[in-house]
Amino acid sequence: MNIHPYFGSSAKVWDDISWIYEIEDAGFAGWEICADGNYHFGRTESYTSVIETLASTSLKATVHAPYGDLNPAAINEPIWKETVRQISDCIKKAAPITNRVTIHPGYLSCTGKLVPGKIWELQKEALKIWGRVGLEYGVLACIENMPGIPDFLCQYPEEILGLIEGIEGIGFTIDFGHANTIGKVDAFRKYIGQASHVHIHDNQGKSDEHLPIGAGTINWTRLSSDLMNKYSGIVVVEGRSIAEAKQSYAKIRGWVS
Repeated sequence: MNIHPYFGSSAKVWDDISWIYEIEDAGFAGWEICADGNYHFGRTESYTSVIETLASTSLKATVHAPYGDLNPAAINEPIWKETVRQISDCIKKAAPITNRVTIHPGYLSCTGKLVPGKIWELQKEALKIWGRVGLEYGVLACIENMPGIPDFLCQYPEEILGLIEGIEGIGFTIDFGHANTIGKVDAFRKYIGQASHVHIHDNQGKSDEHLPIGAGTINWTRLSSDLMNKYSGIVVVEGRSIAEAKQSYAKIRGWVS
């Protein structure tokens, strides 16, 4: 199989870390660590717990950078600087365990909407900094497309590709669950060969539900064919529970049978 199924869950960032042993038991090759909540790399005890627990398994890892209360499009300069600092730190600390870190783009505040050009510049500058950090530490920082939530940036492929164009050290995470919330799965499928990283989950096309594969409206026949034939790398199932993760894993195994 040219794709490597991992599991990640932002719903579990406050859970005791012992749940990750179930990822291995479910058959997944790795864990996408959501570096927030109890697993935030900015706290020594949290980071140490992640590294030591991961080492006690056979799981490989990728990392999702923190995003709670952060905004790389913040017009408020102290917030922007803190966002850049925390994600730069995450990239550095992720380097011993992975070469991929997924990052959320920004969103428009009420004041940011008044200066869209400035917002674009702020995001580009943040990406340039993260790209340089990534190149130094051997990590590709991958910007993720966002779901259909008002004021979130980078919901469309052309927007996100335009944002990262020409910036060294920056890649592209395609989240097909997010794409489905705006009816753009097929639009993102066209760029699957350019993806540096992939997230998959399902929904009914209206909100970011993180349902198991096959429980929503995504056409998995078409998408799985593209994943198997045009993409080679990690595919992270983002889910709410291990029970639902097992349902998704069974579907993935069916793609190669």
